[in-house]
Amino acid sequence: MKFISPKIDYAFKKIFGSNQSQQILISFLNAIIYNGENIIQSLTINNPYNPAKIESLKDTYLDIRATLSDNSIVIIKMQVSPMQAFEKRVAYNLCKTYANQLEKGELYFLLNPVIAVTITDFNMFDIAQLPEAINRFVFKDKKKNVDYIEDDLQLIFVELPKFQKKLEELESLIDKWIFFLKETAGLDIIPEPLKEVPEIESALNIANRANYSRQELEEFDKRAMMLQDERGKINYAKEEGRAEGRVEGELKIVMSLINQRFGEVDKEISDRLSNLKSENLESLVKALFDFNSLDDLLTWLDNL
Repeated sequence: MKFISPKIDYAFKKIFGSNQSQQILISFLNAIIYNGENIIQSLTINNPYNPAKIESLKDTYLDIRATLSDNSIVIIKMQVSPMQAFEKRVAYNLCKTYANQLEKGELYFLLNPVIAVTITDFNMFDIAQLPEAINRFVFKDKKKNVDYIEDDLQLIFVELPKFQKKLEELESLIDKWIFFLKETAGLDIIPEPLKEVPEIESALNIANRANYSRQELEEFDKRAMMLQDERGKINYAKEEGRAEGRVEGELKIVMSLINQRFGEVDKEISDRLSNLKSENLESLVKALFDFNSLDDLLTWLDNL
């Protein structure tokens, strides 16, 4: 058996966001949000996976949105590579989802809680301060550590590199789900510890490459290659920079990526890119994977 990696956003969406994935998503969210307690009994996936909509590789990651039985909204995102101001984007999406529940003139008591679950294949927080793989944030008083009156907004982060347990060390439902996210691509069978959780076994069956159409496999493979290429280009830019000047080397890579994605840019944009500092160019290499058009690039430049 060979499995696609759940880190690939298309695969993540199919595994956790398909119409048949409710029980899988319930088990996963109970692990991540409620430490394995069986709190969530039912949910509705609001934007289920649709293979007919896979037409390009321009989306950086595909989120999953679900409404729980108590009307709480959960946003689940997989992010493989870091990007500039990603932490702000996560907070923005949380607040935007919360605010968008109301039409103009509607009363605030109609607002339902929103939980943002963000899975990253990189460390967002200093491992010395937050060594655990899962970290949860809510509004609290800084001095007394007392919760805000309403706990309507939660940010939960799962940092995969911080999880170091091996298969034989897995104990909790949390352990098994994080291991699934991190290690599935390297498996060739469904291991017994994962079989013990029916929802994880179902997720692995969905991840089995034998169950995908040729078109889906092509898209998944292209997506995986693109993720690897983006990371490789970042490293190449650093090496190139050492050889001929860091900024000049990284600028060449950025211009090459932009021209490949959107065609040759005009002089005004080229001049603005030429004036970027080294740290901005490196951030732009990572952020480019998220852009759908030149308008996104211009917005990124305007926000510097």
